[in-house]
Amino acid sequence: MSRYVTRAVQALQAYTPGEQPQAPGIVKLNTNENPYPPSPAVGQALAALDPARLRLYPNPLCATVRERIAGIHGCSSRQVFVGNGSDEILALCTRAFVEDTGSVGYFDPSYSLYPVLADIRQAEKRPVALSDHFLWQMPARYQASLFFLTNPNAPTSLLFEYATVAAFCTSFEGVVLIDEAYADFARSNCMALAMRPDNENTLVMRTLSKAFSLAGLRFGYVVGPEPLISALYKIKDSYNLDVLAQVAGLAALNDLEHMRANVRRIQETRSRLTAELRRRGWTVLDSETNFLFARPPQGRAVERFEQLRDAGIYVRHFPSPRTGDYLRITIGTDEQIDAFLRQIPA
Repeated sequence: MSRYVTRAVQALQAYTPGEQPQAPGIVKLNTNENPYPPSPAVGQALAALDPARLRLYPNPLCATVRERIAGIHGCSSRQVFVGNGSDEILALCTRAFVEDTGSVGYFDPSYSLYPVLADIRQAEKRPVALSDHFLWQMPARYQASLFFLTNPNAPTSLLFEYATVAAFCTSFEGVVLIDEAYADFARSNCMALAMRPDNENTLVMRTLSKAFSLAGLRFGYVVGPEPLISALYKIKDSYNLDVLAQVAGLAALNDLEHMRANVRRIQETRSRLTAELRRRGWTVLDSETNFLFARPPQGRAVERFEQLRDAGIYVRHFPSPRTGDYLRITIGTDEQIDAFLRQIPA
């Protein structure tokens, strides 16, 4: 490592994304991508875009997109921040709401980028261990400057109930960011918490990567009280969302029914796969996402992972003491799930 690289970066354990195999015939169930295409309106909007627009900078405040998001959620556009993917929003939160002596909290297990962002910020990490069954158990007198609360959680796929989340946000002294990347697949969500008149500390974040089938676009947004949203705008990159993302994102947000139809298809396949795996002796958590978190019989997760990979079927395995007995399986098309099941002992 070069002597010019800071000690913090030298010591950093970087985030590890899921594999992106390129070979033909691969069944890719490892990165929670939507198996169905986005709204046709997205392609139409991009095709209609005059390339001459690309010589100009994009709208720095994403004004039109923010108005659409505000209309969807029934809030002011001043309560909406749009980011270059949800990950940009998470990183900005560690800069806007965590002092140099502050701390970042999150569940364990949860999205593995959270501790990386805390380390980049050189903030104290304050993970909260979930129970043996991955349920919420917040320690007494817990404190942190910022808490990332993924709901439904990843990789466990479980939904924390609205009342539990609301009570936590009310009592917590720092900022809470509720990461709702998978909320469209769940039976409920916490967006109402961002719009409460008395809300001072709670942000609710969404992405177009999952339900809207736009993981390649990099488009996330967050809703919350104006002072927190204003702080994010003060520190963002000058033009953080390019013209293509704003045009395509707006087209997707204008066709909610297409997204919802894809979600229903995924939910139906999710139910079928859950029932079939349980019939075959797997332990499958009650998913509220577009993936399953499932334990093979006798906990033979590594063996099954390698067997599937050799067959050209990619799922995700997280080799830690808390998650090592489980596989995370993205819900693909019915044909992809049938190919997966053919590799699993009946």
